[in-house]
Amino acid sequence: MFGLIDNSKIFSITSKAPKYVFFVFVIVLSIGLLEALVLSPEDYIQSHSVRIMYVHVPSAWISIGIFLLIGILSIGSVIFKNKIFSIIAKSLAPSGLVFNIIALVTGSIWGKPTWGTWWAWDSRITSMLILCLFYILYILSWRIIDDKNKLNKITSLIGILGLINIPIIKFSVDWWSTLHQPSSVRLLEKTTIHSSMLVPLALMTAAFALFSLLIFLMKYNTELIKIKNKGLDRL
Repeated sequence: MFGLIDNSKIFSITSKAPKYVFFVFVIVLSIGLLEALVLSPEDYIQSHSVRIMYVHVPSAWISIGIFLLIGILSIGSVIFKNKIFSIIAKSLAPSGLVFNIIALVTGSIWGKPTWGTWWAWDSRITSMLILCLFYILYILSWRIIDDKNKLNKITSLIGILGLINIPIIKFSVDWWSTLHQPSSVRLLEKTTIHSSMLVPLALMTAAFALFSLLIFLMKYNTELIKIKNKGLDRL
């Protein structure tokens, strides 16, 4: 089934999508920044430094979510032996790495006034740093390995092994003594964060997700053009 995917048909859709995604991204980001920087209240303990949360938390969520997709796609690549999974995963990786770095940097900036230090080998921070290393290994593998057969195997292996770190990041605050507070936003339980902060957090997360989609589409279109230039009509 996957072997019959027509690149030209996919490209006709993905090449037009970025301008629409960009338009929606600008709108959502503008509303999100207004909510985060102006309308949302300051924290009674952290004061205005809490606003770093509206960049830090969405960045962390997006970077984790993207690597989760990369891992799942890597499993699909191994099972179905089809390059489309690897190409999609490769196109997702750059924005995932960018948001991972943003999460680490903003976490350090937030940590200074909150914890009194720029860096601590906290379980959540350390596991996020390990995630960043997996991203770097994954992207470097695409750049330095020439053998296509080895390339697909090694990148898929990195993606699958990186999945082990995802639950560690998620549950690190529950499993170990940590400087991080437990999660305030939960899918299956009552959310403990007030709506005045939850709304801008959701908007900024949506804006970052749209930006990731935009970068993915641009990268994916580039990969499709490379395939077309090599004379391959189908994956």
